[in-house]
Amino acid sequence: MFFKIGLFAYLIDRIFGEFNSKKHPVVYMGKFIIWFEDRFYRDSIYQGAILMLSLILLTYITVHFVSIYINYMGNIYIEIFLYSIIASITISSKMLYEAVNDIIKNPKNIKYLVSRDTKNLTPSEINKAGIETYAENLNDGVIAPLFYLFLFGIEGAFIYKAINTLDSMVGYRNKKYENFGKVSAILDDIVNYIPSRITAILIAILMGSKEALLNFYSYGKKHDSPNAGLPISAMALAIGVKLGGDTYYFGKLKKKAWFGRGKSEITENDIKKALSFQIRLDILIALLILIITIF
Repeated sequence: MFFKIGLFAYLIDRIFGEFNSKKHPVVYMGKFIIWFEDRFYRDSIYQGAILMLSLILLTYITVHFVSIYINYMGNIYIEIFLYSIIASITISSKMLYEAVNDIIKNPKNIKYLVSRDTKNLTPSEINKAGIETYAENLNDGVIAPLFYLFLFGIEGAFIYKAINTLDSMVGYRNKKYENFGKVSAILDDIVNYIPSRITAILIAILMGSKEALLNFYSYGKKHDSPNAGLPISAMALAIGVKLGGDTYYFGKLKKKAWFGRGKSEITENDIKKALSFQIRLDILIALLILIITIF
């Protein structure tokens, strides 16, 4: 049943997009993290582990009670319908596509999508940042939530979002979070290990690139993250561009590897090529829905 729910949840997200952003569960996860940090922060791995366990436990209990309520309805079709709506909240396919596509008309909006310094980016660097964001977040916002939804139901999908939110808020290697966010960052690496590789393989296959399929790992392993570089490399190889390279963060130049071996001057057409993955994934999901409906 979880497989059906995942496919329908994806379809709902593609049609209707994000749930009300002010009431989105991820917003409440973020508020809990801020609340915990304001009251209990210490420069301690142990304290960061308590934060991680608290949010995961709170998320599991909340979602599990919702599951119990839905199961009591006793109608399989209503259950699948409600589960699919709730599960769609964990998927960000439509929002991700629209946000990156918007960069073509409104390049300055790249500042809302990336953490790098954007003030002095060239058009090519803006386009590159957009493609990197799209490829990396295909994992975080689409494939990984579906992966854990397929395996563990809505509890799995929401716990994944909790871990991902923790990493995005405290999983930094700086003075404040090096210890406090360490457990969250490590756990995020662990839960994304398999999904990131699935994402890279899907990009290579659906974009029809044998080169990407054979070489995404050799480039992706150069990334600081054990996971993020893989879908980025797969996309770079699939559309024939070089992503990555030295980048400024908070006024400091960070040396980064190159991913891919194509051209380094990135255009709006390259963004469109990357975004063409979306329709290919939509077709795959539609075919899977058709198959499970018929059989």
